[in-house]
Amino acid sequence: MELVLIRGLPGSGKTTMAHVLEMVGYEHHEADHYFERDGVYRFDHSELPKAHSWCLERAKNSISRGVRCVVANTFTQRWEMQPYLDAAKAAGVTVRVIEARGEWKNCHGVPADAIERMRRRWESVDA
Repeated sequence: MELVLIRGLPGSGKTTMAHVLEMVGYEHHEADHYFERDGVYRFDHSELPKAHSWCLERAKNSISRGVRCVVANTFTQRWEMQPYLDAAKAAGVTVRVIEARGEWKNCHGVPADAIERMRRRWESVDA
């Protein structure tokens, strides 16, 4: 049993990495999935806290069922990962943190200034 957290800026390859793990049996969760309706991504900043809570609950559900899972979110700061780390620790599940460092065009149209703000608050972490 393993929980993989993939962190990185928009366009760094998080989702691509998560899809690879999904192909070998991991359940894949992202806060971005919350904003997908009928195959269309409709981001609403006011819903971001709900999206992250929803994502965490989905990951906890995978953990409780004994299913390996991968969560791909920006996780720019450690506190953003902490609820996942706590859930894994409580369940006795191993956690692996992967940092995506690619620089491709992001698929959700996140503006360059928003990405730069994320870059400035980036914390290096050891998990």
